[in-house]
Amino acid sequence: MSRSPDRILVVATHNRSKAREMTTILGDRFPGLDIRTLADYPAPEPDETGTTYAENAVIKAESALAATGEWCVADDAGLEIDAMDGAPGLYSKRFAGEETPFPEKIAIILRNLEGRTDRAARFRVAVALARPDAATEVFEATCEGSIAEVPSGAGGFGYDPVFLLPEGRTMADLTAAEKHAVSHRGKVLRAFSDRLASLL
Repeated sequence: MSRSPDRILVVATHNRSKAREMTTILGDRFPGLDIRTLADYPAPEPDETGTTYAENAVIKAESALAATGEWCVADDAGLEIDAMDGAPGLYSKRFAGEETPFPEKIAIILRNLEGRTDRAARFRVAVALARPDAATEVFEATCEGSIAEVPSGAGGFGYDPVFLLPEGRTMADLTAAEKHAVSHRGKVLRAFSDRLASLL
């Protein structure tokens, strides 16, 4: 892989768990790339006013670009539950209040689905790459599954303990490597990485 030796890529998130996951996936593919996060910059947290995951990802990536002047990658993702008419969806982070811990958010979802057999769900994600003097590019992916009856697993973060994969394990039951192989974020970052490799 040829690249400018001073190329920096900023993972535009203040979420430490997401930042760790994204930098791990991208670092494995691009071991020589200087990957940073917003923890390295005094960058603001923009208002996510988009009506789609792609729009919010673009808002975050372009806000980080304006603050850092570096190539920036940002994502926006959500859990969509069919029996809840697609909720929490775009508002997954803000569901039941942004400050509400995820175990409480999960408990609310499980109460809503109590006694239901139709538990189909999916994670959707969009990733945006913002660069100076170039149009922002967007990549999207989906991971299909269902909502488990009870939380399981100590890995992952967010809604992972109740997102049941077709193989019968939750996302939180997987090792980091297993999760990256099948998750929505792993899928979209592979597509993003293929494009990034062509630019470096």
